[in-house]
Amino acid sequence: MSMIKDYPDFEKPREKALRYGIRTLSNRELLAILLRSGPRGQSVLQTADLLLRKADGMKGIGRMSIAELCDIKGISRVKALEMQACFEIVRRSYYEEAQSVDVISCPDHMIRWLRSELGSEMQEKFMAVYLDAGNRIISSRILFTGTINEAKVYPREVFREALLAGCVSLILVHNHPSGILTPSMADIELTERLIHAGKLMGVKVLDHLIITGSGWLSMAGESMFRQTEDGKDD
Repeated sequence: MSMIKDYPDFEKPREKALRYGIRTLSNRELLAILLRSGPRGQSVLQTADLLLRKADGMKGIGRMSIAELCDIKGISRVKALEMQACFEIVRRSYYEEAQSVDVISCPDHMIRWLRSELGSEMQEKFMAVYLDAGNRIISSRILFTGTINEAKVYPREVFREALLAGCVSLILVHNHPSGILTPSMADIELTERLIHAGKLMGVKVLDHLIITGSGWLSMAGESMFRQTEDGKDD
C-alpha cells in the first residue's frame, strides 16, 4: 500500500486542503489530517478507513471513548484525546450559538446543539433547558440517565434546578436511542406531570423535545403537548 509521502501533492490531504479548501476533503482525508501519520507499514488513510468502519461513519466517532479509539492500530492516547477535543469544540460552539437567540422563534441552533449533545447517546437521557423571559438559554442540565427503555424523572429535581437558575420557563428534552421519534405513553404522562408541577411552581413548560441521531420531534408542534396541557386545565 502506498504511503502518503508517495502520493502526488494534489492528492495529499494537507496540500489538497490548503489549495482547494477544507470542504473539498473526504471524511477519510479529514481524519488523516487529524491523525497525521499511520503506524509502520500502514498509511494514515488506512488508519482513517479503519476508524470510519469501527465507528460506522463520522457520526459515531464523537461517542467513542479513549480506549475504543486506542484499540485501532495507529491511534495513540494523545491522538485519541485530540480527536475528542475536536468534537467537543464543535459541541460547545453549537451551544454558544443556541444561547444567542430566542430558541422559540429560532429553534434551529438549539436543535443542532441538542442533536450533538444527545443524538448519538446509547442510553436514554433527560435534560431540562432553562430559559429567561426572552426565551434565551440561561443554563441546561442532564438530570437523569436511564436504560435505553426507561428514565426515571422526578419533578422535584427538575424544578429545584429551575429555581436555582431563576428561569421563567423551560424546555424538556430527552433522546430515544432506538431512533423512533414517536412519544410513548410514558413520555406523554411525564409531560403532563411536569406541566402541572410547573404551574404550581410558576415556571412554564414550553415544550418537550424528543431527539434522535437523525431527527427530532416537538410535542408542542405536533399538538400532543397542547392536548396534554389543556387536559390538565379541565
